[in-house]
This record gives sequence, C-alpha cells and structure tokens, in this order.
Amino acid sequence: MSHGHGHGHGHFEGPAPLAPLAARIVVGLLVAIGAVVLVGTAMLWPSEQSVDIPAPFQTSDGGAVVTEAGTVVEQSTGWCGSASMGRVFTGQPAPPSTESFECERSVIDIESGPNTGTRTLLEVIPGPGQPELHTGDSIRLVRQTDPSGATVYSFYDFARGLPLTLIVAAFAIVVVAVARWRGLRALIGLGVAFGVLVLFMLPALLDGQPAVPVALVGGSLILFAVLYLAHGVNLRTSSALLGTLASMALAAVLSYVAIEMTHLTGLSEEQNTDVQLYIEQVSITGLLLAGFIIGSLGVLNDVTITQASSAFELAGLDPRASRREIFVSAMRVGRDHIASTVYTLVLAYAGGALPLLLLFSVAGRSVSDVVTGDAVAIEVVRACVGGIALTLSVPLTTAIAAVLARTGVPAAPAGRHSR
Repeated sequence: MSHGHGHGHGHFEGPAPLAPLAARIVVGLLVAIGAVVLVGTAMLWPSEQSVDIPAPFQTSDGGAVVTEAGTVVEQSTGWCGSASMGRVFTGQPAPPSTESFECERSVIDIESGPNTGTRTLLEVIPGPGQPELHTGDSIRLVRQTDPSGATVYSFYDFARGLPLTLIVAAFAIVVVAVARWRGLRALIGLGVAFGVLVLFMLPALLDGQPAVPVALVGGSLILFAVLYLAHGVNLRTSSALLGTLASMALAAVLSYVAIEMTHLTGLSEEQNTDVQLYIEQVSITGLLLAGFIIGSLGVLNDVTITQASSAFELAGLDPRASRREIFVSAMRVGRDHIASTVYTLVLAYAGGALPLLLLFSVAGRSVSDVVTGDAVAIEVVRACVGGIALTLSVPLTTAIAAVLARTGVPAAPAGRHSR
C-alpha cells in the first residue's frame, strides 16, 4: 500500500542546500587566487624611492605647490597694473601705475598659512578659462616665493571642501538609511578600494611596475574586500566573487587584444601626454589597459552579485528545482540585466566623450574620421570590452551559483516514497 508522508527530503536551511564538493572547489580556487594576489602585491609593492616633481607642477623655487585658504571680500572692475597684485598687504591695495587695460580686481582675505589675517590682490582679465570671482567666494591660493624672497599669491581653484563634504555625507546617510548595516559595510569597502588605489596602485605605477599586473592585483584586492564586506562571507558572495575575478581577467585579455588591433595610443588625451613627457617610467599603453580593467570592475560587480543572489533565491523558493532549472530561470533575469546595463555602460562612456564629440561636430570632419580617431575610438573600445566582459559574466556567474545552490534533485518528487 502506498501513501505519502507530509515531510520532504528537500528541507534545507538558509537559501538552499550547498553542494559540498562544489563548495570546496570554489573555496579552494578563491583561497589559491587570494594567495597569488598577496604574493603579487608583495612583488609589485612600490619601493621607498621618491619621484621628482615634474617641472610644470613645481613652484618657482622647485618645491611642491602649497595652497592656502582665502575669501573674496571686494570685487570690482578697474585698471590692471597694481603693485599689490599677488603681494601681501593690509588695508587697501595700491592703485594701478598706468591705465592700460581693464580687468577684474579681487581683494582676498588670506585665512591660512604664515600670512593669515592679511590680504592680497588678484587681477584677472575676463576670458575663456579664467575664473569668475564674486564677493564671498571661498578660494584656494598658491603661495610661492619670488626671486627676491617675497611671498606672492595667485589663484589656484575654488574651495570645494565644505560642499563636497556635505554631498559625500548626504550620500553616506542615504546609503546607510536604506541599506542599513550592509550599506555601512559597502561604504567601508569603498574606503578600502580608495586605500588600495592610493597606497598601492598609484605608487606602484610611479615606481615603474607593469600596469596590467598592478591593475589585476589591485582590482582583485578591491573585489575581495568590497564583496565580502558588503555581502558577507558566504558561498553566495563567493560565487559572485569567482565570476567577477574571471570576468576581470577576461576583460584584461580583451583589452590587450583590442588595443593591439586598433593601435590605440591614448596620446589624444592631454593628461596621458603629460604623463609620457614628465613620468617616463610609466607606459601609456599599459596605463590605458589598466584603466580599461579597473573601469570594468564596478559594473561587473553589480551584475555578478545580482546573478548569484537570483540563483540562490530561486533555489530557496523551489527546493525541488534542478540546477538546470535554476540556471535557466536566473538567466531570464540576467538577460534583462544585460540589456539595461549595456545601455548604462555605453551611455556613461558617451557622456564622458560629449565635449570631445561637440568639438569634432564643428570641425567639419566626417563621422567615420571622428569615430575612428584615437580619442573617440578609446571610448568605443572601452565600452565594447566592458560590454563583452559584462555579458559573458552573467552565464558564468549564474552557472557557478546554480551549482552551489543545489546538492542535487531526487528522482521522485520530495515527500513521496513507497512503503
């Protein structure tokens, strides 16, 4: 006589049962990759040697640029040529010696440094690229010493410390308020990523280390920290991490092949030209490759963690679903995610190249010349490489997560057996 019992063999704890062998393989791979990353970090760690400041970034006495805080207290239009221009004074500036041409005259209160409490005068001829100062503006002043030993000041930039702090604080508050502890851990992960960039990657590049290994090692350090901090140390996160690391390696290979095929130089960008001129030990092509790799991390991380979560949630909703069914269902989500994220990726790069496209549009050049030129081609290749790595990361991560989320499926439906 056959009858069914109400208990099920598919009972599980947590999101879904985890395959012991698959779990051991994934954990073993991540431990091995982590060990390689640590060894790579030690091998690529920058030396203590100092790098000379390039001439364009030096002050007149050969040192680093020193800036001080200042506030515009008076603003007027008048003749240029005051002897107080850039000098330290109290009271009012000296009148111009001749009536040659007009400029914007700004009296600045110096609020930091050795001349705190005194004033200086800035004379700015209006025109493209010149600052538009108004009374009450907070600015930064470059403090230098002229050949006679006198202190002189010049405009450096607007002071953005307070508004930037408020914007960053608003961002952090919103993230923590909505995502709570997970949001706080994500912010800590961002801090770790910034630390890896500033303390390891940039010094290593300045030390002349090869850019691609530096980018791969630095990117791996960031991924290990960010993913585990934000999402916890578990197999769901591990599946996303393994998929992201594999996709990052794929992005590195694709970037190398694409740059070699298209002969991109990166020298169309002014900052790259400055690097080649003044920091000779850094390879521009390598720097371009490293930029492609690091630039792909954020979007890859977004897609892989979503796919891993989808697979584990689907496995949890239906304990009897096979790995294939979990994979197929999660891929439906993944295809939608691919479509939306590819748009985001391409439009983000197009937005970055918008000023360049605007200049080309008035230059009378053909569309083919514009698109195949080095500057625009870099953005096209960057978007395509990122898009390929993003697209391939979806089935890869989904497959890993589907294997980890299921130990197997019984031949008969759970809860049914004969006796």
